[in-house]
Amino acid sequence: MNSPTPANARIGIIGAGPGGLTCARILQQHGIPVTVYDRDPDADSRDQGGSLDLHEEDGQLALREAGLLEEFFALARFEGQEMRRMDAAGRVLAHHLPDEGERVSPEIDRGQLRDLLLRSLAPGTVQWGRTLESVSGPADRPRTLTFSDGTAAEVDLVIGADGAFSRVRAAVSPATPRYVGVSFLEAWFDDMDNAHPELSELVGRGSAHAADGERGLFAQRNSGGHMRVYIMRRVPVDWIAANGLRPKDTEGIRAHLLREYAAWSPRLRQMISDNDGAYVDRPLFALPVPHTWEHSSSVTLLGDAAHLMPPLGVGVNLAMLDAGELALALVHSSTIDDAVRSYEKSMLPRSAETARMLEHGAEFLVAVPDPDDIEPLDHAQH
Repeated sequence: MNSPTPANARIGIIGAGPGGLTCARILQQHGIPVTVYDRDPDADSRDQGGSLDLHEEDGQLALREAGLLEEFFALARFEGQEMRRMDAAGRVLAHHLPDEGERVSPEIDRGQLRDLLLRSLAPGTVQWGRTLESVSGPADRPRTLTFSDGTAAEVDLVIGADGAFSRVRAAVSPATPRYVGVSFLEAWFDDMDNAHPELSELVGRGSAHAADGERGLFAQRNSGGHMRVYIMRRVPVDWIAANGLRPKDTEGIRAHLLREYAAWSPRLRQMISDNDGAYVDRPLFALPVPHTWEHSSSVTLLGDAAHLMPPLGVGVNLAMLDAGELALALVHSSTIDDAVRSYEKSMLPRSAETARMLEHGAEFLVAVPDPDDIEPLDHAQH
């Protein structure tokens, strides 16, 4: 079968996250029709997660191509580039304060970024409540998307932007994510300046990280006076049940954590004891390195669906870079097949190289900092 031209193809993107929506936005800017399918019932059905830092060389590059960079800057928190590195005693080992006008990696809430991208799309682009069950059909033919509500759609190209546990991935790869041995427990804090003034002072306007070799804490300011803390530990994936606890047993989990962090500074332990609401268990998974697949003219992947890695600040940036490159390949290629080949020729080596660098990156999150890697404290903090 001859591969269709992008302008005449039925393109379906699975997943309305930053990667999928960025790809859709750029395609629509160039007159290429696209439909995005997402399992959420609507755009506001769940919390979208914490803060993201978008880098000049990838995330911001994709937003520039999408014509949304200035709108991003209007929403971004440049003060969120502040970063403090501490030890378990609460001593500040390194402190970065952004320079005036610094735009290297400003922060934005994930929900705000998603809303920005959604507003930029033509009405009806995203079909909500469409949970993908499977992708079927031969590699060189149109694919059938089957959804959990019993409906189906036929597309010439399916783009898997559906995250860590992608349903699209199975159409081109047998790989499945594996637990990396480090787990996050997410804690939320509200009205920081009034309800949590000591933590507000400790963390500053951006983020703070401390670790002792087995466990760590990463605090990150969000917009609206909120903060999220990620309690990071080397534990089995089933540690909650193994300790006789339940995910909603907030007090039991808190007592267990405070025993584990007993030697830590009382100020840092407030990140465990003073949270507003329940904890959220987030074990870390990664795909094998490198993750590649046989070319298909009708299926490709981007973001975590293609190259799930430890969360070290690259995930959303790579997803948006992938999205921009795939969209432009479709814009500038004569056939869908040519576009997918062009995109994967650059994306797969890039993602493999990054994945190799970050393969054991989860260990960094709980490691005691090497003195040689600690930069002098910024004079501005004094």
